[in-house]
Amino acid sequence: MRRPLPSITGRPVVITGAASGIGRSLARRLSRLGAPVALADVDEAGLHETAAPLTGPVLTRVLDVSDAAGVRDFAGEVRGWLTRPLAAVFNNAGVALASTVLNAVPEDDEWLHGINFWGVVNGTRAFLPILAEQDAGVMVNTSSVYGLLGVPYQSAYCASKFAVRGFTDALRQELRGTGVRAVTVYPGGITTNIARNARFRADPEGRGRTKEQLAAEFEAVTMTSPDKAAEVIHRGVDGGRARILIGPDAYLFDALARITPTHYQTVITSLRSRLGGRRKDAR
Repeated sequence: MRRPLPSITGRPVVITGAASGIGRSLARRLSRLGAPVALADVDEAGLHETAAPLTGPVLTRVLDVSDAAGVRDFAGEVRGWLTRPLAAVFNNAGVALASTVLNAVPEDDEWLHGINFWGVVNGTRAFLPILAEQDAGVMVNTSSVYGLLGVPYQSAYCASKFAVRGFTDALRQELRGTGVRAVTVYPGGITTNIARNARFRADPEGRGRTKEQLAAEFEAVTMTSPDKAAEVIHRGVDGGRARILIGPDAYLFDALARITPTHYQTVITSLRSRLGGRRKDAR
């Protein structure tokens, strides 16, 4: 008989990438609902801004998730801080860059993979022993719609998010029959600072656009706010979902991956062209 799934509401959680975006919204939402929150991010100022308005128990740690030893130390600190079982770990930290494969800078790719993939691995390995000892809790790892489909000029980002997907899917199978769950989150376009904080060397399409122009173009097509994303994630985890899609674009990408796994880019390009035309007409 399948055991009932406990809600994470009001119970301790860990969130990386908590200084902005989805991580900040998750922290504020769950704290407001009574959860003690342990928050980590490399951005000390942003982390303080997230934590400042929280009224419940909060632990903060300035942390680079690509540092495995640092993440293990943070897990030890959280273990000592807990007064109740840990409900969930949100491995959410992420960064971006844009480049062609031909002109990719290996150091940039390594930086991205260290955070987007190895940060998830480090967080999972550090906190999974706590959840395993409890035989309860949820490991929530953030992939992306770019972990469902390959996208031009995003080879490093796609590779990292496909890797998160595969790693978490494998973990889920290992956890079958236990009280611990593994959840993969697939955000579509979320209105965050990820594009403005991305590494940038040159317009990958050779059109001479600046980093600010590329970021503005990204933000013009995002369809979901961080607060809405946090709500969807929270409800999905509490609802027992193993895969959580965020935003209508995420459902589109998921459908295209199944229906037309090799020709989806033609469909996406056509839809973007039509959307751009409608926006011009609306002006």
